[in-house]
Amino acid sequence: MSTDPIIVCESLIKVYTIAGLEVQALQGLDLTVQPGELMGIVGASGSGKSTLLNILGGLDRPTAGRVWVDQQNLLKISDQAMNRYRRQTVGFVWQQATRNLVPYLTALENVQLPMTLAGDMGRSARARAEGLLQLVGLAARQHHHVAELSGGEQQRVAIAVALVNQPKLLLADEPTGEVDNATAKVIYGIFRDLNRELGLTTLIVSHDAGIAQYVNRVIAVRDGKLATEKVRRTSSADADPGVDTHVEWVVLDSAGRLQIPREYLQRFDIQRRAELEVTADGILIRPVTHPDEPATATKAHTAREETSVKRTHWWQRWKK
Repeated sequence: MSTDPIIVCESLIKVYTIAGLEVQALQGLDLTVQPGELMGIVGASGSGKSTLLNILGGLDRPTAGRVWVDQQNLLKISDQAMNRYRRQTVGFVWQQATRNLVPYLTALENVQLPMTLAGDMGRSARARAEGLLQLVGLAARQHHHVAELSGGEQQRVAIAVALVNQPKLLLADEPTGEVDNATAKVIYGIFRDLNRELGLTTLIVSHDAGIAQYVNRVIAVRDGKLATEKVRRTSSADADPGVDTHVEWVVLDSAGRLQIPREYLQRFDIQRRAELEVTADGILIRPVTHPDEPATATKAHTAREETSVKRTHWWQRWKK
């Protein structure tokens, strides 16, 4: 497998103008994705995660920054090249079945449709469509119309449609948003199988923090920037062989800026300013009690030393 990233985003910015006002959906986002990764993207509504997916899918262009996917500069390529990129490199799965499928066609006809539009017809196209439906576990339902399929089955047909162009990158935006937990587990299982069997790089946007148990890496987007990253680790210890755990880190951007999780800021009453202290173990961050008092004042320094034991509940360490 290539060691070169399939996705590189550096200082990615996207600004929309709505009712005469500028809204910055992405604010200097940095991201690197290796070929064959299965990754989740989580964040609150308006955090910028869907904007990121639209840019990676070639549906929108960034305002500034750098974004390369499969060695193509999506900021600067022509419209014609962007159309070719969408047709040949990317597969999409959306939350709404109406956006994925044509309702009056059967499952098989929906999968065949992109091939028909590309001029690929006949027995080979039909055989490929049947094979894709078998891949997502719907061989027995291929002649059913969309309305005759459950929500989970519709999403599985949508995944088959997304695979028609043999994409290098599969993007899914809230693919389990309209199904129950049991069905969501089946859909996530299909993404995991495709990733393992085909080596398909897959990015899944979700509101569900529980997606971590189905993917190898989860990034959290907050205020248009990467905030945290959670990576799956499989234990090799004798006591718990093969047990999956997750390690979570905060993420620094290219300028060295750090997004501290909001719950930590609230818990330790850290507002606009904080003190940093280098220790033997790493960096100590604590709130500024009197932000207008000079940090170098001897009196303030002495007071901090005298009360440091009482204020340990304010401290938070980031290990080296």
